[in-house]
Amino acid sequence: MGPTDLDTRLRSEGLRSDRWSNGSNARYAAHAHPYDKVIVCVAGAIVFGLPDDRAPIGLGAGDRLELPAGTTHDALVGDEGVTCLEAHLPAGRLASLRHRPTGSW
Repeated sequence: MGPTDLDTRLRSEGLRSDRWSNGSNARYAAHAHPYDKVIVCVAGAIVFGLPDDRAPIGLGAGDRLELPAGTTHDALVGDEGVTCLEAHLPAGRLASLRHRPTGSW
């Protein structure tokens, strides 16, 4: 599924996404957001660490991660970099943290 298809799927759910990219091995320190967040990996790979909840979750092309507001997470971009789509929702719209592999959403 290509980037346009992924964006169309998010829009069909009423989500407006923005695209972002990082180069190889970029890191994000642990942090949380006051809003719910849906992330879809378009290309490359990224691993989200979830120090308060469970084992890390890796995303590759087409994978989706739903992060409720207040979920502490960090991230490590893969060797080839990453491009993602990201949509924000008001806090409380997502019931729980959820990893949805490509083809399952």
